[in-house]
Amino acid sequence: MSELLNRRLALLGERANLSLLEQCLHGIERECLRVTSEGRLAQTPHPEALGSALTNEQITTDYSESLLEFITPALPDPADTLASLDKIHRFAYSKLGSEYLWSPSMPCPLPAEEDIPIAYYGTSNIGQLKYVYRKGLALRYGKTMQCIAGIHYNFSLPEKLWPLLKEAEGFVGTDRDFQSSSYIALIRNFRRYSWLLMYLFGASPALDAGFLRGRSHQLEQLDPDTLYLPYATSLRMSDLGYQSNAQAGLTPCYNDLASYTDSLRKAVATPYPPYVEVGTHQDGEWVQLNTNILQIENEYYSNIRPKRVTYTGERPIQALVARGIQYVEVRCLDINPFLPMGIDLTESRFLDAFLLYCALNDSPLLTNNSCGNATSNFLSVVKEGRRLGLQLQRDGQPVELKVWAAELLEQIAPLAALLDQSHGGDAHSKALDTQLAKVKDPSLTPSAQVLAAMAEHKESFAQFSLRQSQAHAEFFRSEPLKPEEQAKFEEVARSSLAAQAELEQNEVGDFDVFVGSYQASILAISN
Repeated sequence: MSELLNRRLALLGERANLSLLEQCLHGIERECLRVTSEGRLAQTPHPEALGSALTNEQITTDYSESLLEFITPALPDPADTLASLDKIHRFAYSKLGSEYLWSPSMPCPLPAEEDIPIAYYGTSNIGQLKYVYRKGLALRYGKTMQCIAGIHYNFSLPEKLWPLLKEAEGFVGTDRDFQSSSYIALIRNFRRYSWLLMYLFGASPALDAGFLRGRSHQLEQLDPDTLYLPYATSLRMSDLGYQSNAQAGLTPCYNDLASYTDSLRKAVATPYPPYVEVGTHQDGEWVQLNTNILQIENEYYSNIRPKRVTYTGERPIQALVARGIQYVEVRCLDINPFLPMGIDLTESRFLDAFLLYCALNDSPLLTNNSCGNATSNFLSVVKEGRRLGLQLQRDGQPVELKVWAAELLEQIAPLAALLDQSHGGDAHSKALDTQLAKVKDPSLTPSAQVLAAMAEHKESFAQFSLRQSQAHAEFFRSEPLKPEEQAKFEEVARSSLAAQAELEQNEVGDFDVFVGSYQASILAISN
């Protein structure tokens, strides 16, 4: 274990500092498609009973009108975060009629590309901006790709922890600079080790054959309706998922916050010839917000993002530049189709220990070589992570996945123990033991279990997924919310609809001007 990590563990283990780790914050965003009782994409509008997708902070839509997104508050105890997510699911199910929430990450059998509905947010300028942005995504990447769902895990370390470490380490600079550089260091380590999360939690080894729309691929046919790779963990995170030629040259450097925000700012301001050719308008209608590499910074697709809560009308990069990094958003987690919410407390407890390890361990800058290795390790694991003897690259040397994974878990164990010491009990250490069992026996991984369940029931991917979706619906519907909880959700939904109506009634200014000033806001930032 590194000297730095040892020193930090000792400091946080002191009695005066131990309670700090109870103040980490956890938020979850869970995406899922609404499907019909036959397991087809729901073509219905976003249910009004769920409130306004524009202004309801708990229930919105992501890309498609059918792609729901459930958002919890950020809470100190992940058990409370999951309880909040559970309630959102129960409320949603009280309003879904005969529709289901699709259980895995990879989509149900989809209609023709042009029949996938794009999420609509009403007539306000900000609502239209969100809609045109999605039209741009359809144009750039196709609608099919945008129907993939995932779980985003938001995590922050306590604000009081940074000055403590900064002082102990004699960092020269402001508290904010230290906090931001520490989060960037976490992100670098996450890039090095996130292949481990793909092995442990990847749950998309197969997909509906129609998903590829006849494109060439290296997948194998499992049955007439299903494609798969025998040792894959997460086809969702492979190059079959979301990919973009325009973004290929864009690898924001995680050496410091300034270089990261700078590379995104350039991408939002640099024209990309194929998009320029299309233009922003067709037949007098907006088709994309601009013709640049990225329309907005959120279009950049990455496994983890540095984040800061934004003020009204503020852009993500503006918030980061002005006030530094506040938390990280882990974006590579598959939805586990065996779990009603797609994630459980064991996974959450392990993620906390893993992210704490990434935050407190040494994190040298990523050279071009180590950056390339991190990417290729990740891609190897998503496509063949369960293959016996799979080799990854570590410090320029080949190392067996199983060996490296066991060593990493051993290094994470003291952080799990420290979290347990802080919270009482042994939940984090137990969560780590559960992961170690998966390293020793690949058949325990979610990806292996998906293939095993399909084989056992002689089901296609779509049949398996619908069966799981029905089971989860039964789980949520069998125990409705308490009347007062239901009433609270109904009130939030109603007031969100009123808030959207008010926005639309009081809208001033022309949409074209609004887009222009939105574009200009990014160019005005100076690092």
